[in-house]
Amino acid sequence: MIDVNELRSGVTFELDGQIYKVIEYSHHKPGRGKATIRTKVRDLRSGTLLEKTFNSGDRVQDIRLNYRMAQFLYREGNLFTFMDNETYEQPTLDASVLGDVVQYLTEGLEVKLTFNENEPLEIELPSAVDLKVTEAETSVKGDTATGATKIITTETGVKVQVPLFVEAGNTIRVDTRNGQYVTRV
Repeated sequence: MIDVNELRSGVTFELDGQIYKVIEYSHHKPGRGKATIRTKVRDLRSGTLLEKTFNSGDRVQDIRLNYRMAQFLYREGNLFTFMDNETYEQPTLDASVLGDVVQYLTEGLEVKLTFNENEPLEIELPSAVDLKVTEAETSVKGDTATGATKIITTETGVKVQVPLFVEAGNTIRVDTRNGQYVTRV
């Protein structure tokens, strides 16, 4: 058991049989009375975001998770199949659990898979991924003096703002934390 004052972003805990990961954390101390801890948490099994408020001194069950490297294999509808690099097992995760990270998944991508015992819960992407540009507007010569940008579409459907010299067929590196263009590969 851990005290709720020890909760920070990224900490996982169990409450009422559900596994939660803290996304945001704030500590409020009114003039009188106990402090309250407000958290925004994500249910790792369903992917839903919830707001939980705790009183100072409350305790939650600490949970230890296992991490293993895995490779993304394929998508079948809303199910995403990965292969554990050590055991060669093929766990599947639902798109609702994965959230926004699905827009960066390409076949063969190495990810860090999070397990609670043998139950896959979530994945962690590398900080940047390489994506092929499928659609790009044509740029006009002379527009580059102002550092102009345009929006392109990648093979996974991600729309990214890039410099004008990026064209369809190019491969670009995209930061998975904020979705911004890094460089042309």
